[in-house]
Amino acid sequence: MTDPAPASPETPAASRSIEPRALVALMAMPLFFATNLVIGRAVAGVVPPWSLAFWRWAVAVAILLPLAAPALLRHRDLLLGQWRRLSILGLLGMVICGGNVYVALGNTTATNATLIYTTSTIMIVVMDAVLARRKLPAIQLLGTLAGFAGIALIAVHGEPGRLLGLEFNTGDLGILVAAVSWAAYSLMLRSGPLTQLDALPGFTANAIAGTLLLAPFALWEMAGGAPLPRTGEAWGAIVFLAIFPSVLAFGLFQYCVRVAGASVTANFLYLMPVYGVVLAVLLLGEELHLYHAVGFVLILGGVILATRRPAR
Repeated sequence: MTDPAPASPETPAASRSIEPRALVALMAMPLFFATNLVIGRAVAGVVPPWSLAFWRWAVAVAILLPLAAPALLRHRDLLLGQWRRLSILGLLGMVICGGNVYVALGNTTATNATLIYTTSTIMIVVMDAVLARRKLPAIQLLGTLAGFAGIALIAVHGEPGRLLGLEFNTGDLGILVAAVSWAAYSLMLRSGPLTQLDALPGFTANAIAGTLLLAPFALWEMAGGAPLPRTGEAWGAIVFLAIFPSVLAFGLFQYCVRVAGASVTANFLYLMPVYGVVLAVLLLGEELHLYHAVGFVLILGGVILATRRPAR
């Protein structure tokens, strides 16, 4: 996932009709983001989680580097000077939202993960308000409460009695940590010296930092007896994750913001939980329950309300 409300001003393209090519990109972009959780869940027993995250981003870097290398070399002094910030971005975006997510998917369903992860957009609104020391407008506060109610309902699997005993699924909690981490990652991208970089080299630098940070976790798995990916299924999943929810999803997001505008792109991101749940049911055979439907309404409604811009 990514930040549904970029800080950049709206582009003029947002006021024009959307071209068919842009509409296809707008429909495909949230689908590509949603496949990360579904494929990650599908290969949970095939590739160890930290190895999956490491190889996913290593392959993504191999794809991105030839395109971004000239800009990275041009800004090498800036990048070296900001290595701490890059390390934090890599930790938040690729380690906690990468390997940690794949670990969590071994203990929860792709349906639960998709719905809980969707609340990262609400986390962005809340954390932004906290950092700016400002109160949330009533409509955004209502959306935030609805979203968190949806998380709680899904995390206790529709059984409110579990709240009293603090009985939560560890996988659901891992996904919730990832949602908070993604919100922090998105907010960090909005400010600081690294905003001098264009989207492609900036994303590539973050991916390189994340890959380097993931390497020790992958080596730790190997030292514990985890084999290197060898099967066609394992490498097929790795290459798919590197291309679709990594390179193409982020690339299409930047393209959509440029040709359709930030607010239009944000609205299409609301399709992510829809895609994710449908794919989980069709491809993984997961079952939907009433609490999923109620949680979906609470979370998606909360996201829409929380991300609404206050009336001028």
